[in-house]
Amino acid sequence: MNLDRPLAPNPNDLHPAPATFVVTSTDLVDGQAMPAAQVASSAGGENRSPQLSWSGAPAETQSYVVTCFDPDAPTFSGFWHWLAGDIPATVTELAADAGAEGGAGLPEGAVQLRNDGGANAYMGAAPPPGDRVHRYIFTVHALNEADLELESDDAAAFVSFAALDCEIARATLTVTYQR
Repeated sequence: MNLDRPLAPNPNDLHPAPATFVVTSTDLVDGQAMPAAQVASSAGGENRSPQLSWSGAPAETQSYVVTCFDPDAPTFSGFWHWLAGDIPATVTELAADAGAEGGAGLPEGAVQLRNDGGANAYMGAAPPPGDRVHRYIFTVHALNEADLELESDDAAAFVSFAALDCEIARATLTVTYQR
């Protein structure tokens, strides 16, 4: 494995910077290592999406998209671990394990989308053994559209494209993991 490969960019840095707000978690600490609960079961973890809360989004917010992205995956395009969209503007928290298969933990109207592992669920961290430290960027995107008309089999690129023109604010929390 080429550990000298350049760091991939954070995809949030590739788009114009919107306003910001705050995302926190009872499970994650920004800048710290990812706990075992959020690590994939194949890497010895529990494969549970973290609890996330957010505040300070603009008043004109009509919905949210929540994502988890690993820009350090040894691919040409990083790795999307979780995507949930069409989350109503009245929602400001996702409980731990809201990203379980089937999306039953998501609020009514929300859509859990396909991650890069092919499942409609949260997929915990599982970088290759011996690879460098990976960043896992949890992002809450505030949108001025209530419904992106997302389908559960939509790819991450489509979700990103659909949200691009209506994103009005963004909040991020980044954790790391290595094995």
